[in-house]
Amino acid sequence: MSDSTTPDQTPGAVRTPRRLPAWLPIPPFTPRQWRVFGISTTAGFFDVYDSALLSLALKQIQRGLQIAEGRLGAMLSIIRLGYLLSLLISPLADIFGRRSLLLYTIIGYTIFTAASAVAPHRQGFVATQFMARGFSGAEATISLVILAEEVDAAVRGWAIGLQGALALSGYGLAAIVFSMIAIIPYGWRGLYALALMPLALVVPLRRMLPESRRFAAETAARAERRRFFEPIVALARISPARVATVVAVAFLNAMGWSPASLFFPKYLQEAHRWSPGQVSSLIIFGGAIGIFGSVIAGRLSDRIGRRAMGAMCLLIGPIFAVAMYSARGNSVIGIWVARLFFDTAGATILTAYSAELFPTSHRSAAASATTVAGTTGAALGLYLEGLLYAATGSHWSAIRLLMAFSMAGAAVMYLTFPETAGMELEEIAPEDGSAAPRAAIS
Repeated sequence: MSDSTTPDQTPGAVRTPRRLPAWLPIPPFTPRQWRVFGISTTAGFFDVYDSALLSLALKQIQRGLQIAEGRLGAMLSIIRLGYLLSLLISPLADIFGRRSLLLYTIIGYTIFTAASAVAPHRQGFVATQFMARGFSGAEATISLVILAEEVDAAVRGWAIGLQGALALSGYGLAAIVFSMIAIIPYGWRGLYALALMPLALVVPLRRMLPESRRFAAETAARAERRRFFEPIVALARISPARVATVVAVAFLNAMGWSPASLFFPKYLQEAHRWSPGQVSSLIIFGGAIGIFGSVIAGRLSDRIGRRAMGAMCLLIGPIFAVAMYSARGNSVIGIWVARLFFDTAGATILTAYSAELFPTSHRSAAASATTVAGTTGAALGLYLEGLLYAATGSHWSAIRLLMAFSMAGAAVMYLTFPETAGMELEEIAPEDGSAAPRAAIS
């Protein structure tokens, strides 16, 4: 198959979406699309590894840095706020290009994650993790935008879902090394030192990663280079209603999702008396099943629509989270797998929306705004977890109460989001802001 652009692949062309066979095992990518998919997924893999370490080794980090139980929520909240930096970094991809910014963000989050390994105290650890989150949030945003701009409309949700599932396998790598925390030199610090591995990818990536065709076409149409804050200003001017709804869902969902995810390994070790090896086994084997929610939801959302599918998954995930933090014995295993399945499914569809609903000129800024909303929601959720812990005397009771916010996010998606499945990006969001996606799949 040729790697060149054919007429129906031209950015901006609107065509009738293809109905692909349900049994097709992988998306029908061109060689160029496979290259973009592989590179963006690899970058996301190590990003997830970094984020997973904080959750998996939270008990060991807490002991090593002598962090009081009542301060955990506040500490995790501050670290999550590091994603706010991505709002300053990601829009640069709308000015200088997706390719360059992706490479710089990989370097940034790798260096700061590795620096966490030598943090001498709690404040130093929080500072390095804060910076790492800023670069990793920008990397995730730019990877999503590159992929969304390169793949065909008929398989966009499928591609984003597959990318998310493969990137989430970075959690499996983190779980494997966490199971060896007792023998790895320097314990949890040694796990963070392994985050230097992605630096080896930067040189070959510079040669292999192409610039987004849509960005190149949009740049060629401009008379001059965009100023630093112009993408953010355009976001507020052209797409305020869409920004408000997407930001609201990301914020509400993260308020419950973040505490439930971060405290789960600690919950297994303290409430169920699991060893680190048992926790890792569940993450590796159970997670291999759960992350398929990302692929399945992406594929089904291309066929039957994003809105209803996304709202359903965002509602069911928190219900399983409540059950998970109430479970006794080994029932927690199946409940966690189901919760992971629906959480990743809902996150995939929300991620697709964050790229689809906005024009090329400020798509990175918009996707970054979604990340920032999730960050602030997560930070507030973790802060509220600390307050609820003080009131209830139980982290697990506090987390169950926070699930109400995630359920509210599902309602906002169903009531306010438009339908975008099968539509070209230029049809959904032209540069003049004139589009109004249809309300349902025709």
